[in-house]
Amino acid sequence: MAWTRTSLAVLANGALLLLREIHGDAGALQLVAVGVAAALALATFLIGVNRQRVLARRPLPPRISPRREVYLTGVSIAALILISTLSLTV
Repeated sequence: MAWTRTSLAVLANGALLLLREIHGDAGALQLVAVGVAAALALATFLIGVNRQRVLARRPLPPRISPRREVYLTGVSIAALILISTLSLTV
């Protein structure tokens, strides 16, 4: 469920950037930020679907910790924050 909330939050970020671009000047960096947000939202949602499948298995697999996915998502969201900030200040 946390993965779904994260993907919705990232998608909302992209939607807000897109709305701002529609009502303002179209900047290439804003389009990049919207694209990154959409891709990250999809990736986060797919990770969540995969996690639900893994946790539904019986017996549980020996390793169920999503360390790589958590680190990758954290770094990607930090990059999205940086790109979004730059697109809003330019």
